[in-house]
Amino acid sequence: MNHIIENRFFSIKKMIPKNVKILAVSKNQEISSIEKLYRIGHRDFGENYIQEIVKKYKKLPKDIRWHMIGRIQSNKLKYIIPFIHLIHSVQNIKQINIINKIAFKHKKIINCLLQIKICNEKNKSGITSKEASKILEDKTFKEMKNIKIIGIMGMASFQELKKVHNEFSYLRKLYHEYQNQYGHNILSMGMSRDYNIAIKYGSTIVRLGTLIFGNRKKII
Repeated sequence: MNHIIENRFFSIKKMIPKNVKILAVSKNQEISSIEKLYRIGHRDFGENYIQEIVKKYKKLPKDIRWHMIGRIQSNKLKYIIPFIHLIHSVQNIKQINIINKIAFKHKKIINCLLQIKICNEKNKSGITSKEASKILEDKTFKEMKNIKIIGIMGMASFQELKKVHNEFSYLRKLYHEYQNQYGHNILSMGMSRDYNIAIKYGSTIVRLGTLIFGNRKKII
């Protein structure tokens, strides 16, 4: 019973191509659960809330690669810039400007993804491809030295599989356009319920939470 998380992880890893990164979504999971994956060599963990990711960063080994995948609270970005590995959820030039300024103070370059809205569900945020292109062509953004947009992220519909296929297909098409035009190399799509579909459409990062850890426990 003590090795349930590790066994789940190894079972999933066998089914996922080596070129696809597994991001273990540790939102509302206990420190001990993260430590179990860390001990078997996993280093990439994703969190939704800045308060939670900061508390976990302080308690866990410093070679963990932390990913911010939740909605950005601009006034709290200063707490994660010193250690964050990748921000998946950038949605506007204001956030980009804040990240760049804080990163400059810390002499860091922060890698980010633009979150694209690919479904109509109200709880799924993101921007349109038109808005994303406007950001990428923004003159001010192009002059920034401490932030890089290296790909895109999206969340598909919750239940209808036909919609999921269409949504991932659309995001793949957009990714290839940006890859050719801007050199993007990350397509973050697919979660526990639809990661296998996302991989078929070229995802380079899948975000897996309950599939690895089981049900979440509110800890903060």
